[in-house]
Amino acid sequence: MLKNFNGRPSLATVLKASTVAGIAAAVFATGVPLEITRSYAEAVKVQAPAVPSFANVVDAVSPAVVSVRVENRVNPVADNNDGFSFDFNGRGFDDLPDDHPLKRFFRQFGQEPNDQQGHQRRFGQNGPNGPGGKGRLRPVAQGSGFFISEDGYIVTNNHVVSDGQAFVAVMNDGTELDAKLIGKDPRTDLAVLKVDGKGRKFTYVNWADDNNVRVGDWVVAVGNPFGLGGTVTAGIVSARGRDIGSGPYDDYLQVDAAVNRGNSGGPTFNLNGEVVGINTAIFSPSGGSVGIAFAIPASTARDVVADLMKDGQVSRGWLGVQIQPVTKDIAESIGLSEPSGALVVAPQPGSPGDKAGMKAGDVVTALNGETIKDARDLSRRIGAMQPGSKAELSVWRAGKAQSLTVELGTLPADQKDASADDNNQPQQPEAPASEKALADLGLTVGPSDDGKGLAITGIDPDSDAADKGIKEGEKITSVNNQEVSTAADVVKVLNQAKKDGRTRALFQIQSSEGSRFVALPINGQG
Repeated sequence: MLKNFNGRPSLATVLKASTVAGIAAAVFATGVPLEITRSYAEAVKVQAPAVPSFANVVDAVSPAVVSVRVENRVNPVADNNDGFSFDFNGRGFDDLPDDHPLKRFFRQFGQEPNDQQGHQRRFGQNGPNGPGGKGRLRPVAQGSGFFISEDGYIVTNNHVVSDGQAFVAVMNDGTELDAKLIGKDPRTDLAVLKVDGKGRKFTYVNWADDNNVRVGDWVVAVGNPFGLGGTVTAGIVSARGRDIGSGPYDDYLQVDAAVNRGNSGGPTFNLNGEVVGINTAIFSPSGGSVGIAFAIPASTARDVVADLMKDGQVSRGWLGVQIQPVTKDIAESIGLSEPSGALVVAPQPGSPGDKAGMKAGDVVTALNGETIKDARDLSRRIGAMQPGSKAELSVWRAGKAQSLTVELGTLPADQKDASADDNNQPQQPEAPASEKALADLGLTVGPSDDGKGLAITGIDPDSDAADKGIKEGEKITSVNNQEVSTAADVVKVLNQAKKDGRTRALFQIQSSEGSRFVALPINGQG
């Protein structure tokens, strides 16, 4: 062991002293040793932004939302009125072969002893609920609805109640109340029911102001999906003004809240508890929610529901003309600066539009000084006006703006589009050279059977005509609003359009489904 010859501590002495000092520092004054632990970094933690809760809205509106159960008397699948009522894999009794063992059996043993009243009974005639009887009411459909007044008026969809004979409203507390159908409107798919609360005041909701509904706003849907009862889902307004092809008044809100079968007729609320829309349809390849649902906007429902509550029906203004949208090609073919307005396909004879002088090919650009965006816009605005009221129409005709005054009629219950009259006068065949003159358009034409217009006998599949949906068997009734009966008539109109600097011509096409306008390029004509 090394010694310290000069009075200084040795290295070993220093190490020993340091060790003792370290141990002493790790001991309490009481002599209890401390547990030495390692230090670690803290886990990631983010302060989430405040997200609005829907609980207050749901608590407030849930008592106003009901499930709607629809009942009907279910008729037998097959009843040949001779006492038999059977279904054999979709076939009636009489459809079975004569030598079928079941048919031979029932013919031989079909009669049974008389009943207590002395009437002869046969198989299938077992009482008042059998064939020929009224039958019992059975649930056939279910949907949703909501109270719009404290005295028991309920709003739902027409397609929910259309096949029903009896209706039951089930409230969120399980109370079941019989409901009476007050009125329905198939054109907007709305209906109104009424329950008798025997003096009870119901919790009800109000309509939202559509002007304040924006794409991206939060919405809450409440309804009865798959018969589960009050179910709440949330999402946003995805789009406005959707046309899903369900009728002339389509103007749906699109929402991404989960909406399923059974939600029809139920409300979609904003965060103020006001109804912004009525759930009506979904887009779904599978039948379940994929986040694309459509709701009738409050602005449409408010007026319709008010009319139904008043007298059970909706009175709408009626112009009496068949219309279609103005596409970019059509606008170019008739000299319009932009593709807007509603193109008149045909006025119905004797209708208000016909009496006011409206003609096929007119484009309605404004109503009472307000611009018409498209055909749906004109339909909605005319429908919102009262029968008998005056409408000032701005019309684009033959390259010029004109004004027409129309006194609106009342929209008939089952109004159909106008169609061309039949005329059986024969017409001589045209020369093949005239028919070939339209080859540049991809059309082959011939005389029509009724003597009006030109029958389309062939379509080039690679032509613009084929791309625009023109088909063999349809006919051309006019070009640029001028009636045509020969191919030479068509070529004459097209050549004049070229001289006027037009690059497209407007063809009126008649089919079994009605009349429509199609714009075709005419660069190849001359």
